[in-house]
Amino acid sequence: MIPGGGQPNMQQLLQQAQKMQQDLANAQEELARTEVDGQAGGGLVRATVTGSGELRALVIDPKAVDPEDTETLADLIVAAVQAANENAQALQQQKLGPLTQGLGGGSGIPGLPF
Repeated sequence: MIPGGGQPNMQQLLQQAQKMQQDLANAQEELARTEVDGQAGGGLVRATVTGSGELRALVIDPKAVDPEDTETLADLIVAAVQAANENAQALQQQKLGPLTQGLGGGSGIPGLPF
């Protein structure tokens, strides 16, 4: 109920919802284009992912390659990708958090942590 006895303007509410939906779609597109990095081993392994979490690049310093110890290299790769994904999630929260709060809290978007 609106104070003063008036009814909510449904057209205005729909326009606001459409604008929020468009803002969210624009932010998601921006995330898909934005790249973030993560590293491990003091920069021996660097991973680049998009803001939406897609792995785009993996750079391995030759010093990290030891044929006798591939397990350590694998651990460094996993750690670099995890660091990049954590940075991507932080970027998602920064870009989408304010928009999704306006939609009632959770974004309802699979794969997003909020």
